[in-house]
Amino acid sequence: MRVLLSEQQIQERIREIATQIHTDYEGKKPILIGILKGSFVFLSDLIRELEMELEVDFMATSSYGDATTSSGVVQLTKDLDVAIEGRDVIIVEDIVDTGLTLRYLRQLLLQRFPASLAVCTLLDKSARRQVEVPVDYCGFDIEDGFVVGYGIDYAQKYRQLRFVAIIEEDFNE
Repeated sequence: MRVLLSEQQIQERIREIATQIHTDYEGKKPILIGILKGSFVFLSDLIRELEMELEVDFMATSSYGDATTSSGVVQLTKDLDVAIEGRDVIIVEDIVDTGLTLRYLRQLLLQRFPASLAVCTLLDKSARRQVEVPVDYCGFDIEDGFVVGYGIDYAQKYRQLRFVAIIEEDFNE
C-alpha cells in the first residue's frame, strides 16, 4: 500500500472546493447527493465546509462488488428519498473512473427535471474514461491504480483510513 494523498492534502482541497461551490450557489439551496458507500466521508467533510443552506440525500449503485475492476453493469441499489424537480443538484462521488456509473446517474437524474445538475468528485481517473462525463468540481486527478481510504474500500476494508492509498491488485490480507 502506497499513500497517494495525505489527510492534510485532502482537507485543503475540500476547503477550496467548498469555497467554489459556495460562490457558484450563492443564494441557492442545493441538494448534495452522496453516492454510497464510498462518498460518505468526502460528503460529510465537504458539507461541514459549506457555510450555506443545503440538503443532503443519498443514492447507491453497484458495479464492482468485491472486485477491483468494474463489471461495467451499473445497478441502482438505493434511490433518493426526496424529489429533485426544480432543484439545484450536486452529485457527490468518491471517484470517477470509467464514467459509466456517473453517466447512468446523470441520465437518471436528468429525467427528474432538476434546475441544474453538477458533479463533484474527490478523485478522477480521467485516463481510464470510457465515456465522457462532465466533472464540475474535482479534488484530484489521479494515476491509474486501485485506491482505498477516506471512505473508499476494497472488499469492505480500508474505508476508515484518513488518507488515500493505492493497493496492488494481488494485495491480500
